[in-house]
Amino acid sequence: MITPAYVRTMAAYNRWQNQNLFAAADALPDVERKAPRQAFFGSIHGTLNHLVWADQLWLRRFAGVVRPDAVGIAQSPYLHAHWDDLKRERVALDGAILDWAHALEATWLQDNLSWYSSSAKRELTRPKVLIVAHFFNHQTHHRGQVHCLLTQCGVTPADTDLPIMP
Repeated sequence: MITPAYVRTMAAYNRWQNQNLFAAADALPDVERKAPRQAFFGSIHGTLNHLVWADQLWLRRFAGVVRPDAVGIAQSPYLHAHWDDLKRERVALDGAILDWAHALEATWLQDNLSWYSSSAKRELTRPKVLIVAHFFNHQTHHRGQVHCLLTQCGVTPADTDLPIMP
């Protein structure tokens, strides 16, 4: 289902698309990035913050290398108040995800992952391949929301198609 090569490809895609969306969002004034919109995490800024929080959380569970700054999902849209701080954290986190992906061995993917889910309010155990697929799918899901919000603001991000990735 999932191989280390797939994980490396998706980690590279994650960085490429985050660069794409952040570059597009840079064209907006801060007030527009933070304006309330019809989005689950309220704004472009809030959704991008949520993605940083979730990626930190999963990477901590996978490799213990990053510790989320927010306590829970409800605080995730407010993780970084300042745009430049959010951008810096995104770049650093994408590097950490790539480092993890490049060090990943196939045997790690063959096991289960156990963690306490604050959303489910219980301990969960699932196959790592399923959770890694979820990790990248979650990123794509929320980046799609940000892409839509940016487009509604008159900003068109660059291509998002995986086969076009440099």
